[in-house]
This record gives sequence, structure tokens and C-alpha cells, in this order.
Amino acid sequence: MSEFIFLVVNPGSTSTKLALYKGKSVLLNVSVHHSKDELLRFESVSDQLVFRKQLIKKVVIDSGFDVNQINAVMGRGGLLRPIPAGVYLVNERMVYDLKNGICGQHASNLGALIAYDFSKEYEHIKPYIADPEIVDEMDMIAKITGIPQIKRRSIFHALNQKAIARKYAREHNLIYEDLNLIVAHLGGGISVGAHKLGKVIDVNNALDGDGPFSPERAGTIPAGDYIDLSFSKFNSSKEAKSLLFGNAGLNAYFGITDVKKLLEDDTYEKSNVFPIIQAMCYQVAKQIGAMAAVLNGKVNAVILTGGLSHSNFIVDEISKRIAFIASIKVYPGEAEMEALAENMLRILSGEAKVLDYY
Repeated sequence: MSEFIFLVVNPGSTSTKLALYKGKSVLLNVSVHHSKDELLRFESVSDQLVFRKQLIKKVVIDSGFDVNQINAVMGRGGLLRPIPAGVYLVNERMVYDLKNGICGQHASNLGALIAYDFSKEYEHIKPYIADPEIVDEMDMIAKITGIPQIKRRSIFHALNQKAIARKYAREHNLIYEDLNLIVAHLGGGISVGAHKLGKVIDVNNALDGDGPFSPERAGTIPAGDYIDLSFSKFNSSKEAKSLLFGNAGLNAYFGITDVKKLLEDDTYEKSNVFPIIQAMCYQVAKQIGAMAAVLNGKVNAVILTGGLSHSNFIVDEISKRIAFIASIKVYPGEAEMEALAENMLRILSGEAKVLDYY
């Protein structure tokens, strides 16, 4: 395993992150920023494939490494058909679904496409993804709504939630599959998952309108009022959805999503800022309480993670409402690159099996 060299690729909406590993050792760790103008020339996310892949190759080669020595590429997962958590070998069915946006267009779709393209150019390279955003382990009862044509969907920060939950278990000499945990990922979107014995049996859809509002998303909102507003203001469903994510949450109130700047910059009137951020924390705490009910009150720990958990103000606002549920553990930041590498190492060590996408 120590001689196994693999590349980790994490495409974001405005960046491409890549890291090269030799076993557990990091050989290269780079994040390349993309301007809006640079990406506007592409009609769809999948059209960026060649551009992003060539950029990755150039970074690797310019850093003095030989692409021919790479044994595998682990890409961030994308919006696929619902599948259980785990590591998947990228196959033609997965590539077709991602290129055609069967379940939606997102920059993360490029992770698997880039990995697969490397495997076609270099036949010895194996392409993988791990714990994509659409991991679905929800109980059937959790998907039922009051409208038969609509079901709740599992779209959340599966990669980071799973990795942090396993990290918590390791640190306490426990086994993830033996625990009941509530994990709240606090970032541009917010997802709160109920982890029961190794499976996320309920979680809010953090992409397009469910759970707490966040820096970029509206979360759960009064449906009737939203329908009235969208009919009076928008001419298409695409425009109406823009009110739910991107132009929603803190961005809708203040025009920015940077919580640290809102809390510390004197440009923003604190009498306006604090109540809105407190309301966001209040909704996170409510969602955590709901997940405690899902787990019948039997919770080993509540874990706060994601970029917003760097803020002591936010952590304190949430913690004071949920301390009665279980002990609280904070893992600030997003460890997506480390999580992808960890999943590759789990395969190499035999801890996890490679799954098939179908």
C-alpha cells in the first residue's frame, strides 16, 4: 500500500482541488481557482471535462511527477441515481448519467468524469468515486410527504458526514456501525443527518429546499407564501428555483455569504445581522432535535462540522439549545480531500469493498 500512488480530484463550482498521495503520504496538494469568465465559455458542466482534466495533468507534470506512475484516481461523486454509501468503480453507466445530467448538473459531476477519462488515457489507472451527495440510506417512512407525487430525497454532504462520523468513532475507540450519531454539516448549504448503526436513515435535502436556511439556501419555507411569490415574480421554474438556492439565505438578506465578515465587519449593522444568524442557528438546533426524535432519543453524540463550525458564535448558539440531547463534538472545516483519500485507503486495506453502480 505504501507504494500505491493515487490522485484525488475535487471539482467545485469555482475551483479544482487535487492531491497526489503515495500511500498515506501527501506528495502534492493544490487548489486552482477559476474565474467566472473562464467557465462561462462552457455551455454545461460536462463541457468543462477536457479543460479541467488538462489543467490537472499540467499541475501534476509541472510539479515534477510522472502521470504514468499513478495507479488510481479518486474523484468526488456527483448527482447520480440514489445509491448506498461506499466506494464505486466509475463505469459507463455512471458516465452516461453524469454527462447527461440525469439527476442534475453540478460541478461535482466532473469528479467521476475526470477519473474515467484518466483511465481511458492510461489503461492501468482505476477510476473511483466515494460517498456522493446522493447517498440514499433513508428509511422509507422518512421519504413520505403529504403529496403522493412528491417524496423527500436524500441529497446531503455525505462524503464529509460519513468521514467525520468515522473519525469520531476512531478517536473514541468505537465502531461507526455500532453508534447513533447526529451530524450537522454547516456550510454554504446545511445538512443534518441521523446516523443509525452506520446508515444515514434521515437527512434534510441540503440542495434545493429542506431543513435550516443557510448562507446560500432558503431551507424549508411556508409553501403557500412561496407559491404566491413565485407566481407573481417569475416566469419559469428555473427562475423560481433561484429563490431557493444561490440567491437565498444570508445572501438574500445581506448580499454576501461570508459569516465571519458579517459578524466582524463594522460595515454591517449588527442589530440586523445577529437576529438573522441566530435564526439560522435556531433552525439548525431544531433540525438536530428532529433527528434526535428519529433516533428515539438514543444518541451517542452530536457532531458539528463544516466551514461555519469555525465560528464560536455559531457553535455556541446551536450548542446551548441541544446540549441536553448528547455530548457535542466539533470538527471545524470541510475535509473532502482527506475523506476521498481515506476512502481510497479503506479499499487498499480491505476495510471496504468496491461497489458497482447500476
